[in-house]
Amino acid sequence: MGKKSRVKTQKSGSGASAVVSPKEMMNLISELLQKCSSAAPSAGKEWEEYIQIRGLVEKIRKKQKGMSVVFEGTREDYFPELMSWAQENGASCDGFTIANFGSEGFGLQATRDIKAEELFLWIPRKMLMTVESAQNSVLGSLYSQDRILQAMGNVTLALHLLCERANSASFWLPYIRSLPQEYDTPLYYQQEEVQLLLGTQAVQDVLNQYKNTARQYAYFYKLVQTHPAASKLPLKDSFTFDDYRWSVSSVMTRQNQIPTEDGSRVTLALIPLWDMCNHTNGLITTGYNLEDDRCECVALQDYKENEQIYIFYGTRSNAEFVIHNGFFFQDNSHDRVKIKLGVSKSERLYAMKAEVLARAGIPASCVFALHCNEPPISAQLLAFLRVFCMTEEELKDYLLGDHAINKIFTLGNSEFPVSWENEIKLWTFLETRAALLLKTYKTTSEEDRSMLEKPDLSLHSRVAIQLRLAEKQILEKAWASGRAKRLNFQKKQEEGAPLPRYEESDIALLENTNADAKLPIILRKLEEVEDGQGIQMDEHTHLLNGEKVVYGMDMEANGEPVHNETQEKVSKDIQVSVDVKGSNE
Repeated sequence: MGKKSRVKTQKSGSGASAVVSPKEMMNLISELLQKCSSAAPSAGKEWEEYIQIRGLVEKIRKKQKGMSVVFEGTREDYFPELMSWAQENGASCDGFTIANFGSEGFGLQATRDIKAEELFLWIPRKMLMTVESAQNSVLGSLYSQDRILQAMGNVTLALHLLCERANSASFWLPYIRSLPQEYDTPLYYQQEEVQLLLGTQAVQDVLNQYKNTARQYAYFYKLVQTHPAASKLPLKDSFTFDDYRWSVSSVMTRQNQIPTEDGSRVTLALIPLWDMCNHTNGLITTGYNLEDDRCECVALQDYKENEQIYIFYGTRSNAEFVIHNGFFFQDNSHDRVKIKLGVSKSERLYAMKAEVLARAGIPASCVFALHCNEPPISAQLLAFLRVFCMTEEELKDYLLGDHAINKIFTLGNSEFPVSWENEIKLWTFLETRAALLLKTYKTTSEEDRSMLEKPDLSLHSRVAIQLRLAEKQILEKAWASGRAKRLNFQKKQEEGAPLPRYEESDIALLENTNADAKLPIILRKLEEVEDGQGIQMDEHTHLLNGEKVVYGMDMEANGEPVHNETQEKVSKDIQVSVDVKGSNE
């Protein structure tokens, strides 16, 4: 190491463009803010809007070339300093080191044998960058007067990170220097790489992410330049779009929830060293120990010396991994695609269907998911489709018939069909819907596989095509499953097979089984429905090693009405995460 100055701001030379007047830059920023804050584009115009926003951003980036704060050397140069800093401040560092794992990037490597469930890593609170540490920093004055910062802890963390990066005396500098200088989130994609996602389920979230990041940047650029409370911020002299994109991506890929010191609520934090762990399938093994006031992680499995140590990031789809973490996970047992379904309010039977669904705890319009494994639909989606396909007489039976209330419990149970005709209808609907969704893609699965064989594909292009192909494979499985189920129930109907009847004694089966599909709908959360709008945080209490109570970190999915429009607010992006690592927008 031994460098005298490890931070530099490039202002001239190094390809920097001519000096831009503050007025000229402010005009461009105002134009960007206005464009990003306008009403949502009409259907089919989203890509056109993205091109326009991107054009403005590129114009700003060109004029800001060479203005960003950068560190000398490579990221790897600062790992020894990170380890020393962590050890000096009470973190555990004796069972692992940081190593390069090729295509997986940097991660933690065991330096000794580690047993499954062994506590091998802990990080004390004082090392964490949190919303509270931001309030106690140079950002505190602006935080106390700006509602966006107060409402959005993740935005606060992003600006906190930038302010500390510009401070050569920052306590967190060893951590900040060890962060990647660039990320692989779609914010870093070239336009033609984003274009590969057109027609996919994920593309709208990608376009929204870019628009929201651009809007936030424009808002905070103006705020930093004009607000009296921002006069002492280091960002006042240099705050580029690339700076904000970097800090947003750092937070988006790393933010986590931890309890406040008194345990009364949760707050957002960046957790140094621990966030070097890469993802694999498994269970949540990280929690927060309030007694010792530290983040703790136990081993997911046995690790031999020199093996990579993994953690489980949560039950995320590959779209979420790509958008918020910047990678595609090939062996993702939790992959899924969104499917928007709703009962039309103009339908004659709308009121009856909505009432049956309400009794089951299911909204009349939802975003559900089709899963990569069998069965492709959950108990909630099965219940919705059954009600969706009910006749008037069947609806009356579930509203007014004998044991109507108890029969609601069977809606999500595959063993108790409403009728053979109802089953045929719902599986025909699923088969048809999956086929229609497959037709919206611009390429076939075979074409995608051929493209992936090309050796000159960029990393981002490869990830985009992998995601596109994975969506199609899930829809193809859903189509095949729907067809097989339809044929099966048509055969039962033709054979005159007796319909399994619900008996009141069956409620014990429903309540005590471990099978997901047999659980009473109203006793369970709608884990199926994904929330792309609101911010919800759940606290989970677990025991690590059967001893101390900690706050576990996991992800819950929440309900999203179909008719909700994308919120045109500065604070919409970088949503709060409730899983192990990174954000769930």
